Amino acid sequence: MKPLLLLAAGMAMIGVAFGADQPRVTYTKSFPGSDPAYMAATVDKDGAVTYRETKDEDPETFKLEPEMVQAIFDLADKLDHFKRPLESGLKVARTGDKTFRWENGADATEVKFNYSLDENARLLQDWFERISETERAMMNLRRAIRFDKLGVNDAVLRVDTAWSQKRLVGREQFLPLLDRIAKNEGFVNLARDRAARLAGELRAAGPKATVE
Repeated sequence: MKPLLLLAAGMAMIGVAFGADQPRVTYTKSFPGSDPAYMAATVDKDGAVTYRETKDEDPETFKLEPEMVQAIFDLADKLDHFKRPLESGLKVARTGDKTFRWENGADATEVKFNYSLDENARLLQDWFERISETERAMMNLRRAIRFDKLGVNDAVLRVDTAWSQKRLVGREQFLPLLDRIAKNEGFVNLARDRAARLAGELRAAGPKATVE
């Protein structure tokens, strides 16, 4: 029995190791004076996403839709996993220090830039900006539910606007909160109705609804 237990433990450790070594793409931006002044988002190949606005805080976490994950990794492939410069070299206003980083086991490469003319870099940056916009809307909604019932309608509207503008990602993370609002008579009817309608739209949406 003991050898079998050791074998099972060894296989479990191998599984963990493989999970840790899966490819991931990270985007960071530091822009003092902007809001947020710092952000970092990591997307793993299995769709797990972490997002933070300070380096030492516990991150927001959620699952990204598979088609969006594929779009991000396809762009990373087109950018040679960030092994070449992306900076345009043009004299443009600073819009923040940005970094793309690729990790796959022991393989790690990154590139830093302020402004790039590479269309694939701009598309990849936009995906991460969508993640940032989404998680800021999520944090705002969570805060409103806890501390500002009268502000819940505006918070739901912010999520609704991101959805209508095709900027919302990781849609399922919003469903528990939207359902909670829709069913709670402590919130104003406008917020409840909007939350119920939006939750229905998010559930009915196809997986490629925001892959453009």
